[in-house]
Amino acid sequence: MNTPGARGGSGGFEPLVAGVDVATAEVRVLVLDARGGRRAAAAQGLPAPRRDETGASEQDARSWWPAVRDCLARCTAELGPAAGGIRALAISATSGTVAAVDEDAEPVAPALMYDDRSGTRQAELAREAGAARWADIGITPSAASGLAHLGVLAERLGDSRARLLHTPEVLGERLVGHPVAADTSHALKSGYDPVRGRWAHEALEALGVARERLPEVVEPARGLGRVSPEAARETGLPTSCEVRSGMTDGCAGQLAAGAVRAGQVVTVLGTTLVLKAVSRELVHDPAGVVYSHRHPGGGWLPGGASNTGGEALADVDPSRLGELDGAASARGPAGAVCYPLRRGGERFPFRSDRARGFLLGDPDEVELHRARLEGVAFCEKLALDRLARLGVEVTEPVRTVGGGARSELWCRVRAAVLERPVLRVRGAETSLGAALLAASGTVHADPAGAAEEMVPRGELVEPAEREVAALAENYRKFHSELVDRGWLHEE
Repeated sequence: MNTPGARGGSGGFEPLVAGVDVATAEVRVLVLDARGGRRAAAAQGLPAPRRDETGASEQDARSWWPAVRDCLARCTAELGPAAGGIRALAISATSGTVAAVDEDAEPVAPALMYDDRSGTRQAELAREAGAARWADIGITPSAASGLAHLGVLAERLGDSRARLLHTPEVLGERLVGHPVAADTSHALKSGYDPVRGRWAHEALEALGVARERLPEVVEPARGLGRVSPEAARETGLPTSCEVRSGMTDGCAGQLAAGAVRAGQVVTVLGTTLVLKAVSRELVHDPAGVVYSHRHPGGGWLPGGASNTGGEALADVDPSRLGELDGAASARGPAGAVCYPLRRGGERFPFRSDRARGFLLGDPDEVELHRARLEGVAFCEKLALDRLARLGVEVTEPVRTVGGGARSELWCRVRAAVLERPVLRVRGAETSLGAALLAASGTVHADPAGAAEEMVPRGELVEPAEREVAALAENYRKFHSELVDRGWLHEE
């Protein structure tokens, strides 16, 4: 592998930061200047997770470091001498993905991915053991949680001394040459109590997870160490580059959309619908539907992730989406009502294991397309209404990112349903969010300052007033159907 040699200090070079996104299918690295200008980027694929009918979802964790190393090396090679100005980097990854590693940070077993559901029994044990704590902090361990995954790995490895880490700690250790702390965001669903600032010992003990096998935990955007000479030789990073604690992909996406101040909210419309707001106070949801990450600049990031979203259109040929959008736009609000859930159960904006998708009416292809777009928008409205009842005030347009945000029609439908403007933010990638965390406390004072300078300006989509009344009636039918089926329990 041809990589640049190790570099020393950053004196004399323009200050740069790097964001690393370890997604399911690939690693992405983005290098930006202090104003958000893109200076270098690279991506490399990862092996597809092994999934089966038992709910298992596993990936070869040994593939992470070579992919990150090579992406960083390509970026520094592209930058040339300017790579000496890279002041810091931060890593973002999927929430709940954990791996077991030896003393050299080499994985000793396949990583359990964010969607691995093989830990149903472990989740039940954790819920029972920590019931009082979960009720207090608004977290409900599930089979797909990092906590359940820790229990599964501990059971599989038996008396092994292997450490149990999230993706960023595995990679951070390879970069700095010594064990690094986890951030509160990646640790949240792995049994970390963000209110008390400690691991949930009673749940971990019930799962046979010894505390010494877990990392320390720090807030996001905190220094973890500087790049070691060995990692500098492999990546071309300067040894003065600081590795800083990151956040999960969902939280990094929120930062990348510029939702960093109280009153701001972002909807990430990808495969699923993820909605996150900013609050000064911790939000307590008795049902545990809304959960809160710590804000890297102080305060909280309440929100949740639905089981529907862009997946509503999974059976549509992507090449036809523009055509269907055009026809549906001309047609106007649908005469049918759809809850486009493609799997069993819902987790946000309400929780019901019995929830199933439904269609009221007999639409043709165009009307069905429009009804699906409206159905996802109705879930978004339910989510905002739930946050409002819990005391979260949203005072600005709803920022939006993700593949679904590329559809102008979908944004117009959502604006009309929500009766507020939607702000499309292009280029709000997870790697950008990670770069903002790297910039916070290094090239900028805090996350808000970093976002102000580095996040792209958005495009405002106003509600179509002529459609508001018809969509409100469709929403009323949608809401009533959820209540009548016993899935939604509220006024």
